[in-house]
Amino acid sequence: MAVTTPVLQTERLELRAPVASDFKANMAIVSHEITGRYLGSQSSPADHFARFCRNAGSWLLYGYGFFALRLRGEEGLIGTCGVFHSFRGLGPDFDDQPEAGWILRHDQVGRGLALEAMSAVLDWFASEHGRQRIVCMIEPPNEPSIKLAGKLGFTPMREAQMPNGDHVRLFERLSG
Repeated sequence: MAVTTPVLQTERLELRAPVASDFKANMAIVSHEITGRYLGSQSSPADHFARFCRNAGSWLLYGYGFFALRLRGEEGLIGTCGVFHSFRGLGPDFDDQPEAGWILRHDQVGRGLALEAMSAVLDWFASEHGRQRIVCMIEPPNEPSIKLAGKLGFTPMREAQMPNGDHVRLFERLSG
């Protein structure tokens, strides 16, 4: 079964579906100590591969997923972002919902790129899948991502504990 995935372009970015050859660059981004400090306790290559496959597999199963990010005109990945489908064991108000997420390489943070990318993703998602509720989760110390979530229209739902014991804040963006 062929899956058609979009390529989105913004003023500074190109967003495309991930491909297998992105795995090593993606793992390097999320494994960096500055970036990885807010990504939970997953640290082994197997854990990273499972996350990478979950995000890529969402395209096949649901028609949406994570995008690989790169600066327009450049080859190297600078992060991932998108809306994907997941079950995290956090309850019916969070599981089995479209979930948003964004991760930028440590040297790209603070430039407005995540806002630019996620605004394009959320516009695309609404046009292709209709306006619907989307959730996201952020570790409490990650104030920049919490501020970004607010700019994107996400509001706090509740605090939660992941099955592995990590604490997160849950947010939602309502369909209206």
